[in-house]
Amino acid sequence: MRRWLEQDVIAQGRLPLLCFLLGFIVGFVIIRVSVRMIRAEVRWWPGNIRAGDTHIHHMVFGVVLVLASGIGMVATTETSSRSTAALLAAAFGVGAALVLDEFALIFYLRDVYWEKQGRTSVDAVFVAIAVTGLLLLGFHPLWLLEINDFRADPGIAVRVVVAVFALVNLVLAAIVIAKGKIWTGLFGMFFLPLLVVGALRLSRPGAPWARWRYADRRRRLMARAVVRERRYRRPVIRAKIFVQDLVAGKPDVDHVRTAAEEELARKVVPAPAAQHRHPQPGEPAGKS
Repeated sequence: MRRWLEQDVIAQGRLPLLCFLLGFIVGFVIIRVSVRMIRAEVRWWPGNIRAGDTHIHHMVFGVVLVLASGIGMVATTETSSRSTAALLAAAFGVGAALVLDEFALIFYLRDVYWEKQGRTSVDAVFVAIAVTGLLLLGFHPLWLLEINDFRADPGIAVRVVVAVFALVNLVLAAIVIAKGKIWTGLFGMFFLPLLVVGALRLSRPGAPWARWRYADRRRRLMARAVVRERRYRRPVIRAKIFVQDLVAGKPDVDHVRTAAEEELARKVVPAPAAQHRHPQPGEPAGKS
């Protein structure tokens, strides 16, 4: 562990990145413990912070901390010592955790912290931790840009190749994300074959790509996507929801299918036709 810290982190200039990750994780754990204690109405735990009748969300403190530490990093980028840079990075990580923990409130523009939509915040936190961890381990998106031969050769042909490679990566990532495969698109930026596989495979039925491409003329593809979602994706979703609830607390409303899923289910599995019968004696002929 010490050798990894000295050779792969400090020697490679990744100490601020490590401090950011540690600050982010610590900040997320502390704030989640705090909100769950408040939710459980533990008497000795400090409650929500209010200014009169206004509840001040911890996202506000996160924004202030991110702004202050970010300005500090920019202002001291040429003169700061290693310890100063690490301290500012840790503060930035704590602030980022406070902001992303309420990412769902920003996205939906309403307080959905303990609703089903609040799980979006947990997804954002997991994505941030995953990306930072990959960067800390030495992985880079658009990895071709890190090849020394390309960086040392400033020729036009080399620049064109690098630009085309970067553009292809970004386009494939956009397609994969539009197909509803967020994690495949994320890790595919670090490993190109994942992007290729994700771009070629079927979209998730509720994703924008399915709405755009699997319309009236491609109902067969939509039906296949729904069947695949039910068979393979739903167990994974249930496992992810279990982990989210374990880490962040269970929402006030149990997880139910979204309106889009219900609509897709009605499209793919039509309601059974009404069974007609002959009218009984004394019954109007119009009834069935």
